[in-house]
Amino acid sequence: MFASNLDTALVYLKGVGPKRAELLQKELGISTYEQLLDHYPFRYIDRTRFYKINELHPDMPLVQVIGRITSKETIGEKHKKRIVAKFTDDTGTMDLVWFQSLKWVEDHVMRGSLYIAFGKPTLFNNGFSISHPDLENYPRQTGITGNLTLQPIYNSTEKLKKSFLDSKGIQKLIHHIIELHINEIRETLPAYILEKYKLISRKDALIHIHFPANASMLQHAERRLKFEELFFIQLQLLHNKQLRSLKFKGALFNAVGERVNTFYNTMLPFALTNAQKRVIKEIRLDTQRGSQMNRLIQGDVGSGKTVVALMSMLLANDNGYQACMMAPTEILARQHYQSLVDLLKGELVNVAILTGNTTKKQRTILHQQLEAGEVDILVGTHALIEDKVQFKNLGLVVIDEQHRFGVEQRAKLWRKNVVPPHILVMTATPIPRTLAMTLYGDLDVSVIDELPVGRKPIETLHLFEGQRLRMFGFMKQEIAKGRQVYIVYPLIRESEKLDLLHLEAGVEQMRHQFPLPEYQISIVHGQMPNADKQYEMQRFIEGKSQIMVATTVIEVGVNVPNASVMIIENAERFGLSQLHQLRGRVGRGAEQSFCILMSGNKLGPNSKLRLDTMVKTNNGFEISEIDLQLRGPGDITGTQQSGVLELKVANLAKDQIILQEARNTVIELFEKDAMLELPENALLKRFLDKKNRGIAFDKIS
Repeated sequence: MFASNLDTALVYLKGVGPKRAELLQKELGISTYEQLLDHYPFRYIDRTRFYKINELHPDMPLVQVIGRITSKETIGEKHKKRIVAKFTDDTGTMDLVWFQSLKWVEDHVMRGSLYIAFGKPTLFNNGFSISHPDLENYPRQTGITGNLTLQPIYNSTEKLKKSFLDSKGIQKLIHHIIELHINEIRETLPAYILEKYKLISRKDALIHIHFPANASMLQHAERRLKFEELFFIQLQLLHNKQLRSLKFKGALFNAVGERVNTFYNTMLPFALTNAQKRVIKEIRLDTQRGSQMNRLIQGDVGSGKTVVALMSMLLANDNGYQACMMAPTEILARQHYQSLVDLLKGELVNVAILTGNTTKKQRTILHQQLEAGEVDILVGTHALIEDKVQFKNLGLVVIDEQHRFGVEQRAKLWRKNVVPPHILVMTATPIPRTLAMTLYGDLDVSVIDELPVGRKPIETLHLFEGQRLRMFGFMKQEIAKGRQVYIVYPLIRESEKLDLLHLEAGVEQMRHQFPLPEYQISIVHGQMPNADKQYEMQRFIEGKSQIMVATTVIEVGVNVPNASVMIIENAERFGLSQLHQLRGRVGRGAEQSFCILMSGNKLGPNSKLRLDTMVKTNNGFEISEIDLQLRGPGDITGTQQSGVLELKVANLAKDQIILQEARNTVIELFEKDAMLELPENALLKRFLDKKNRGIAFDKIS
């Protein structure tokens, strides 16, 4: 295959040159013609409509005003320095304000000249202003590309703008490429897929995403590019999954033996829910197939994931294999260890724990026992990954809170045995379906969507600052019944920017309302030494203190069945999934539990929606869908996974149908042509060969 002109370095494009090429690479990661074509507009604006100053309204999104600069002055010192220009038309005067690129404004924005100012109008001191307006000379130059009612607007940066690569500059460069090389754009999807979903060609899609002829063509272009983007993510994920099942044989767990049966028939403290039974059955089938299991278990806080994990580990033990369970923090690892020991009553199997705090002497003994096969189940933190930790025959790895472990860390566990162990991943963060399909598309997903019998849903209330006394009264009532209370703060010390009721002031207020010796208060935050944290947690767990004041360190994992009240201060500052996780710390016993969301008296629309959602529902999946719409996928997934999700056009909250179509198409494709050998799939085979050249198999996961 010959190289395409689209692979040419940007430095050779008319109007770029070495300095701008370097800037585009640094600021936007764009270095070839093709990459610039894939830099899509993030919105389109109607550049045919002009407003008068007296027609402006603060709710308007973006407007264009024609006027003259009548004065220009620099105000303020150092970082507060700004330039304010008076901008006048025949109906009034407004301000144009710049906080950055002041030198450029000084040199290029001229007093007395006529301009078209474009931007978002805001009302300030009874007058309108636009910050950092787009300015064009009036009358506008002719020969503007594309459709004026749908003018593309591109992401740029301050540094690029200084080199005249603002949205208009980028638009110009893209127009050059399209004019010169549009016929070299190659199709990436097979013809039968285009036909099935009535998708336009890649060439037409690129023309109309940048310079749409009309709204209908823009829609066609977006649909085509979204489908393609999601399709190739699914193609890669499902291809990797298929390769893994062909390449990696898995340990066979054929027997349900004495340990599983004894535990199930005589030791299980409660009946399993139908959801738990279904998931155990899915794991059982996976481990009889002879290929390596990779399964994600999603279940809300308190849905009984630990019991499912334990029964899976006992299944491994029954078949002569060891199992290990890995947690992201020491507190959580200790808690899992304790839960397993309590459930097993010290019988059936030998359970051990390994964390950063295990002494050297204990480690030496533990390493010997592991290699001799005397430890059946090992619980621990990242310490389990260390090369020194060797098992006799590891058959199953359970990982808690998936998104805190990177792919690399998982791969290390695979190498702990000749036959890679089965992997079971548990998460208490409900992930919206679309996100699960994209992030964990290569894992099989099980959902535990029932709570154990007898668990009462947590009652959630939202109180404003003015109702604080009501909250104190409620706390006293619950403590009088012998219950315990969590109070969570978003910060430890007041920061200049966030005027929050921070933890230290909160503790003072609590000590005043709940004086010694009648009340004991434990304090836990991230800046404390580990030993102090453990001590304070332990006091609370043993019931020696009735109130635990903490920052979000308690979000994951502290299990105190007697704690029945969770109070979240400045709840409007937390994201939805975090609020849901925190609420899940209570409601662990048989008593009715409560969550009180305290907030300031003024709330923005998003904060209000978050708090209303919490009051309305306890369903983690419902909450996660709303969270996805509010925050977007990147924030929910954390950094490890963000690489999968640098989506250019698709939006997981809005494009669920397209994602489902793309995934189904890939599934059908692999059913018909597993190795992509049919001539009509040659394009796709080429794509995967190119992608997989750089991937070692142990990285695939």
